[in-house]
Amino acid sequence: MIEIKSLTKTYPGSSGDVAALKGINLNIAAGEIYGVIGKSGAGKSTLIRCINMLEVPTSGRVIVDGREMTKLNADELRTARKSIGMIFQHFNLLSSATVYDNAAFPLRLAGNLSEDEIAGKVRPLIELVGLSHLADRYPAQLSGGQKQRVGIARALANEPKVLLCDEATSALDPQTTKDVLALIEKINRQMNLTVVVVTHEMQVIKDICGRVAVIDGGVITEEGSVVDVFTNPQKSITKEFISVLLSNELPTAFRGGEIMQEYVPDGYLLLRLIFLGESADDPVIAGMIRQFPGLECTMLFGNLDQICHIPFGRMIIGITGEENVLRDAMDYLKKKDLRMEVIGYVRRNVLADN
Repeated sequence: MIEIKSLTKTYPGSSGDVAALKGINLNIAAGEIYGVIGKSGAGKSTLIRCINMLEVPTSGRVIVDGREMTKLNADELRTARKSIGMIFQHFNLLSSATVYDNAAFPLRLAGNLSEDEIAGKVRPLIELVGLSHLADRYPAQLSGGQKQRVGIARALANEPKVLLCDEATSALDPQTTKDVLALIEKINRQMNLTVVVVTHEMQVIKDICGRVAVIDGGVITEEGSVVDVFTNPQKSITKEFISVLLSNELPTAFRGGEIMQEYVPDGYLLLRLIFLGESADDPVIAGMIRQFPGLECTMLFGNLDQICHIPFGRMIIGITGEENVLRDAMDYLKKKDLRMEVIGYVRRNVLADN
């Protein structure tokens, strides 16, 4: 559905040109929810705006649904943009227009439909986003989540094939973010839309995206399925995004890689275990304790979550015992369907790297 080939974007600056994108290559399949994550200034918003030509690339090709956007004239581009909807971080609603009128705005702008025909398109969209009871309200009378729902309805008015989401949840609280993401996922299923989500929040990627590209300094540093990238990140920038997300879930004592002394007795080997899919329900720890009677195990942290609706478990444990028992226990874990990482070893009240 979307092909991006050798894409570059350079802006002139007072002390020389600034390269925002440096040879981006991406392929996004029809019907998928694809995420692009990066820090502020990494180039992610420039990238998504190049898809609908709100930013004109310096070089390279952008092909959407078989049409090369970079070669279209002004009239052709206006037509092509009707098949690409976009929602923004700050909603961009008309303050003097109602919910209904904001959603109807793109259709009225096109000027080729009667008011009855517009109503036939807009009212189902307002119902889809859950705002039928607020159709006559103005933006000032709406919450942030409701405003974003209006923005989604407006983006869908022209029945697009692609929906671009530029930091669409950044201005929302966590619960409203979950609601809006669930709505985007619902729209993706019901309308078979190709959705591109640009964000700096790993939680957003984890919740709804199937694949993700990590952008840093205008370059794609890592790309793959969200499951693979999340559970086995290869680049430092990706590890940083994931560590921030995980640290928010850890008890305060475990954040920043530090473990408070009262949580961990001396002589314990500390392990991080990651379970995915069916292995998340496997009683691995209970089996290990039964198999090695001389082994002592303490649970320091455990969490069961989902990545793209796939069960995903994380655990930090401490084990202690005779050297041969520890070795056998680790061999046991290595043979299981999980990932194991040695965090360190607690000795004389000091956590030393192992």
